Amino acid sequence: MYSFIYLASQSPRRQELLKQIGVRFEMLAPSPGEDTESIEAPLPHEKARAYVERVTLAKSAAALARWQVRGLVWAPILCADTTVSLPNSGEGEILGKPTSPADAAHILNLLSGKVHEVLTAVAITVNPNEKPLCLVQVSKVQFAKLSEDQIATYIASAEPFGKAGAYGIQGLGGAFIPEIEGSYSGIMGLPLFETAQLLDRAQVTRI
Repeated sequence: MYSFIYLASQSPRRQELLKQIGVRFEMLAPSPGEDTESIEAPLPHEKARAYVERVTLAKSAAALARWQVRGLVWAPILCADTTVSLPNSGEGEILGKPTSPADAAHILNLLSGKVHEVLTAVAITVNPNEKPLCLVQVSKVQFAKLSEDQIATYIASAEPFGKAGAYGIQGLGGAFIPEIEGSYSGIMGLPLFETAQLLDRAQVTRI
């Protein structure tokens, strides 16, 4: 049994969600100079599900190497990645974090009035000598039709930045979403039901 895990994510939302289900964790953040952005770059013609699985497993490998270099006591390592997708859409297969206000506006215009998917992959490395346990949770999200003024005001709030799909359901962006099908916490970045199942398989105790 393990009394804590390492969280290899700097997302405050994932930290809040783990606390919500009583999981003790220590941060295993990247070292200065680590190239984390290249891991998240999509491959040509890559589908969203394959993308989040690949990125999460790559993050797991990087986190394991980080653990080895730092000489820490062993505990399971949790990694996750979230992406937004308009399936079967040429330019909307993988909608990542916006790189500029113009990019955020482009993404939000793509989502406006449509149903999109939010895919979150979660991986737990239970043993440093074994492959991580990994799963992907998929939710469907209906977006309201947004006006240009709504999009501009939302971008001015700065909330879209650092978030896949250029919005946060737990923040101001929640006002744009009339309906979801799936996991609210998964849309936030860590599906709690599925994560709890992985933690149980890894024999991690929860408060």
